[in-house]
Amino acid sequence: MEARRVLIVDDESAFTNLVKLHLEKTGRFTVRAINDPTQTLEVAREFRPEVVVLDIIMPGKDGGEVLAELRASEFQHVPALFVTATISQLGLDHQKGQIKGVPFLAKPVNPKKLIGVINELLGK
Repeated sequence: MEARRVLIVDDESAFTNLVKLHLEKTGRFTVRAINDPTQTLEVAREFRPEVVVLDIIMPGKDGGEVLAELRASEFQHVPALFVTATISQLGLDHQKGQIKGVPFLAKPVNPKKLIGVINELLGK
């Protein structure tokens, strides 16, 4: 089985490194992590992600802007997942786990839950 490509965009390198480690140790994912959201489209064109994990609040370009840029490109159908520290688990439950139709998880992210959501987005 070929590893699925996941792009993580978050300005916190400690977060991206940890998530990358958790995803890759499953043997089911190849992960590219970037900490500068302004590079997302360029990296996506090179990496060809099957899922994009986006922080919401980042300097330079927020997750919503990054997603809009991806949706206006050849990546319009690539599923996305928001992660954020600004919404608690209580807020997550209130929002029914979505922001404008995009699923999201509250930080700190439970690795098993993250993998589960990514698998759902990939149709597994």
